[in-house]
Amino acid sequence: MLDAERREVLAVLRRHGWNATSFQVLEPGFRYWFADADACVAYVDTGRAWVAAGAPLTAEPRIREVAERFHRHAQACRRRVAFFGVEHRVVDALPWRSLLVGEQPEWAPEAWLAVLRASPSLREQLRRARAKGVTVRIARHDELVSGTSPLRRELERLVAAWLARHEMAPMGFLVQVDPLTLLDEHRVYLAEQAGRPVGFLTAAPIFARPGWLLQNLIRGPDAPNGTAELLVDSAMRGAALEPGGPSEPMVTLGLAPLAGQVVPALRLARSAGSVLFDFEGLRAFKARLRPTRWRPIHLVYPPGQGAVRTLLDVLEAFARSHLLKFGLRTLLRGPTVVVRLLALLLVPWTLLLAFAENWHFPAEWVRWAWVTFDVLLAVALLRLAVRWSDGLSRVVVAAVGVDAVVTLGEVLVWNLPRLRSLTDALVSFVAVAAPSLAFVILWRARVRQRVPVPP
Repeated sequence: MLDAERREVLAVLRRHGWNATSFQVLEPGFRYWFADADACVAYVDTGRAWVAAGAPLTAEPRIREVAERFHRHAQACRRRVAFFGVEHRVVDALPWRSLLVGEQPEWAPEAWLAVLRASPSLREQLRRARAKGVTVRIARHDELVSGTSPLRRELERLVAAWLARHEMAPMGFLVQVDPLTLLDEHRVYLAEQAGRPVGFLTAAPIFARPGWLLQNLIRGPDAPNGTAELLVDSAMRGAALEPGGPSEPMVTLGLAPLAGQVVPALRLARSAGSVLFDFEGLRAFKARLRPTRWRPIHLVYPPGQGAVRTLLDVLEAFARSHLLKFGLRTLLRGPTVVVRLLALLLVPWTLLLAFAENWHFPAEWVRWAWVTFDVLLAVALLRLAVRWSDGLSRVVVAAVGVDAVVTLGEVLVWNLPRLRSLTDALVSFVAVAAPSLAFVILWRARVRQRVPVPP
């Protein structure tokens, strides 16, 4: 049920919701600034900036006016401003700076059957899913509206399992995963195998195009190959049956972030961030579906406002917090980021143990026993980073736990009585704290990999 303010936003959306992500502004977490009853900007407040979700919701001739009024209001509140995820209409209308942040694939749904005929690999994926007994239907509203309905609980389990498999902490803004809200407006395509849900896709309306954003594509861990493609196929066929409007109907799977000819700094971010998010894989999946066109998507911000600072504002909007907090939440999720980081940190620590002359060991063989242990541990961590193994992770967690206990005993009995400097004390502290913290983080990562999704 929408509150009074969101009902006003929905009324504006029905008239001016042209951006592919426009319907998402009704989700939790957004604030709204109204220029008047026919113009609105949806944004999130990071504490230092107002980051708007897509274009101003207004008639096209008023885009510049509304954006500039919003900017002046933000300045009065001592906030920076950015419009993220806008298309050419905003870039052309505003004499502001713009930055390409990715590309959005779009399909003409009436051409979908031609796409299938031209793509044997796509037809094969659909055949595989159907051969495994997967069928797709549109879920009825009454099956989902109640929080206690069996189907809704099954879909909530699928969402929880999907989120648990991702390295990155859950994000907000335009990528938050909350697919079972605003069900009156969404269309939910349900993939079932032997009567059991194995995946689903939600389609949100783009009122002013007309069109649909295929927003949440959730696939269960045991869903047969081709389930995702079968869901998209059903949504495309459904959209092709929709009545036309004043412009060409379209369907989109949303932004492929950092795709296309982005600036070198963003290409570097795309490569560096691949451990957390598969940018290339997401774009490749969408490309395999042979979109009709790829539309450039931009970040737009006022003159005099730095690009780096604006990008950091946008990242904080997605992170729903300061970036350091988000990084810590991601670190604690693991396991890939955790084990790679721990393996990396073991390199300087092992070198320190091997060559530090002011570190006291009961005997020389003890020093080299620790060095050997840390080298083997680093190898095991790298192996886990490449491919997670429940058995190896159990051995590593146990070994790190023993390491923490033995190190604490050695420091208390041998090293503390022989401390000679602040450096000695610092090394002793790190020697105890590092394996203890590593044990906690690895244990949490292992639990995340093994614990079943609660009902």
